Amino acid sequence: MAIALAKALGNGIVVNADASQVYADLAILSARPSDDEMDGVPHHLFGHVDAAEAHNAARWADEARAVIAAAHRAGAVPILVGGTGLYFRTLLDGIAPVPEIAPDIRAVVRALPVADAHAALTTADPAAAARLNPADTTRVARALEVVRSTGRTLADWQAATEGGIAGDVTLAPLILLPPRDWLRARCDRRLVQMFETGAIEETEALLARDLDPALPAMRAIGVPQIAGYLRGEIDRANALEAAQAATRQYAKRQFTWFRHQPPSDWLRHEESLNIDSINNLAILLRDKLLTG
Repeated sequence: MAIALAKALGNGIVVNADASQVYADLAILSARPSDDEMDGVPHHLFGHVDAAEAHNAARWADEARAVIAAAHRAGAVPILVGGTGLYFRTLLDGIAPVPEIAPDIRAVVRALPVADAHAALTTADPAAAARLNPADTTRVARALEVVRSTGRTLADWQAATEGGIAGDVTLAPLILLPPRDWLRARCDRRLVQMFETGAIEETEALLARDLDPALPAMRAIGVPQIAGYLRGEIDRANALEAAQAATRQYAKRQFTWFRHQPPSDWLRHEESLNIDSINNLAILLRDKLLTG
């Protein structure tokens, strides 16, 4: 649909906003569009990051701002497409300017059992402790390390976001909310296709680099499951089933986020496989952009 919109506009470019499609090593497992699928439309921020790097929302937002500014200077329309809600939020609303966490504090906090970390957070930042799930290891540790390292709560930092562009651009947002049964079935079919068209070999090449398993690319859906198969821990069928389950779970969280988190005036639409419907949506967005 992004390509249909770019062609309907005549001067559109496609900008990736998916956290996995930025990685050069994950062409298949991230379903990154091929040259043929790009169909002659300029694409940006796809496959430009090495798996050895820990790409994140802040870096992506910096890159996206530069691409968007260049597109505007050239008289082109940037079309952002993808499913990483945090990327959109960071670009539009900005990011909290939290300083780097002191390494010694991070090491101590990350070594704590989550129950102990949550107990410590109850003293250091009671509001965060009350808000967070006591079993949420990542978020509890993040809140605790921020207050210990900076002397300010994470909520305090987050209230002072900077760098957002929402007030400087004209938006024509569209959220696709496909029927859940259709979405789950499509997720399962996509994983089968990935396994049949090189996902195992892609993961094998990635593992051969002996990268830190904590890197985002190494934790991308499909990589841990296929890694288990390649190590002989599970068979191929179980690896596929596990990757399908992880994808469905992620899609459920993604669906919920996009239904509830973006502003209520963002257009929601039930996705259709009908090409005419996709083209009609592209025309709708084109008209909104031209009149907005």
